[in-house]
Amino acid sequence: MINKITKITVAWPAVLIFILSLGIAAQAQTATPTPIPDEPDPSQPTYNTPERPIPDMSRVGVEAGEELPLTLDQAIELALKNNNDIDISRNDSESSGLDLRGTRGVYDPLFSSENYYERSATPTASSIGGAVNGSVVQSRFYNSAGVSGYSPKAGGSYSATFNASRTTTSNTNSFLNPQFPSALTLNYTQPLWRNFRIDVQRRNIMVAKKNIAITDSQLKLKTFDVVNNVEQAYWDLVYALKNVQIQLDTLKQAHDQLDSNKRLASKGVLAPIEIVAAQAQISTYEQNVYAAKEAVTRAENTLKTILLPDRNASEWSKPLIPTTPADLEVPQIGLEIAKNEAFKNRPEIEQFDLQQDINKIDQKYYKNQTKPQIDLVGTYTSQGLAGTETAAAINPTTGLSRVPPNLIGGYGNSLGNLLQQDYPTYHAGLVITLPFGNRVAKANYGKTLVDAKRLENQRAQAEQTIEGDVRNALQALRSAESRLDAATQGRLAAEELYSSETRQFRAGTSTFYLVAQRQNELAAARGLELQARTALNKAIATFNRAIGTILSVHNVTVVK
Repeated sequence: MINKITKITVAWPAVLIFILSLGIAAQAQTATPTPIPDEPDPSQPTYNTPERPIPDMSRVGVEAGEELPLTLDQAIELALKNNNDIDISRNDSESSGLDLRGTRGVYDPLFSSENYYERSATPTASSIGGAVNGSVVQSRFYNSAGVSGYSPKAGGSYSATFNASRTTTSNTNSFLNPQFPSALTLNYTQPLWRNFRIDVQRRNIMVAKKNIAITDSQLKLKTFDVVNNVEQAYWDLVYALKNVQIQLDTLKQAHDQLDSNKRLASKGVLAPIEIVAAQAQISTYEQNVYAAKEAVTRAENTLKTILLPDRNASEWSKPLIPTTPADLEVPQIGLEIAKNEAFKNRPEIEQFDLQQDINKIDQKYYKNQTKPQIDLVGTYTSQGLAGTETAAAINPTTGLSRVPPNLIGGYGNSLGNLLQQDYPTYHAGLVITLPFGNRVAKANYGKTLVDAKRLENQRAQAEQTIEGDVRNALQALRSAESRLDAATQGRLAAEELYSSETRQFRAGTSTFYLVAQRQNELAAARGLELQARTALNKAIATFNRAIGTILSVHNVTVVK
């Protein structure tokens, strides 16, 4: 018979652990048990803290009872009236107007006058020269008056000069002594080619007019920014104030819940520790109130900085109370209409139009300067003369005067001869100037063509930027509108859940922990709805700015 031996493999570590456990159990049966120290019951009703009052809502730098109600349009009016950037833009516009006035001054007539006394002695060695003691002495009182200037049309220039004098001489051959010569000279120069259709004066005036329009457009753009900044800051303040109210309402609900917990604990329905939980919840909400109050001060100071002219304004110490309803009407227009409005209304496009107009003026002027200069010149002179007849004027043979009667007399006779135009002089001619090469004018004209291409590229880039602004603003508007709808539904649901949880807690089928959780969710939902409403109002302002209607929706007009 064959014996079968069965081999059993034993895990020795497991055996050792089993033996040791038996020994520990036997020792535990014989050892003295360790006493457990007495611990206070965490829910015993002896824990109590004094009830904290509602936080003080006074703020730094403002006085309660001095509230200043403020609509959005009133805020915009204050900002446009007091904003320093707007004042600077107004100064620039006024300066451009003065530049135009000064440029037009080139056509102001220029009056001139010259008056002097002159005495000269000329050595003369001939008796024919009428010398006395070898010289001729002459003295003269001279005066002249004239006017000159440029013509505002066709690029002409003019001058008119009148002069008269009283002359005495020692010349023995002089027929009149003293004598009174006078003359009136009229001159006009008319360009026929270069400077005929445009010259530097007319070019400067046209550019100055465009510069006025540019500064007006820049003022309009600055007004856009100011109005948009006011709206953004205004709705931030509205949000901050309403958020304080949300936090206060939540805190009051927590106080009511604490009172309820105390009543239920006194009746033995609720564990006393729930009073402690309610007090902890109140401390958390108090912190939220203080943070919200600080946000109000920051938002209010930001708005005041935009509205008030300086730090000495009395409104700094007054709390601002926004009164414009927050439920603004949302613009309902499509992308294509929005883009067309932007390209029609945005000051940036207007400025490019004006800059391109200036470039066309420069092209016209510098192209004109490359032409030859041909000027028609005309001069007319009328002269007069009179004086006292001398002995030399008498013909010794006939005893008659050799001086015409109309020349004998004084200063009045001289003017009479001048006005009768008995002694006229006419002069007419062409003055031709042909600069060799004329590289300066050609280079300047070439630069204007390069500038035209640069402006086209810059305009295309600006139009891209504007279209991007419109697209972004419209998307933000639609998203903000949807977010508000979702946030409103979320807040309604949170209110229902909180009310339901409160009822269940009072019926004994829920816990304070769940009530507190629902209360936190409700406060968060109300805050999200407020944020969504604020974001929508700010998005409306941004959209109106993007399409260039931000001034018209607030009845703001930039006076040119």
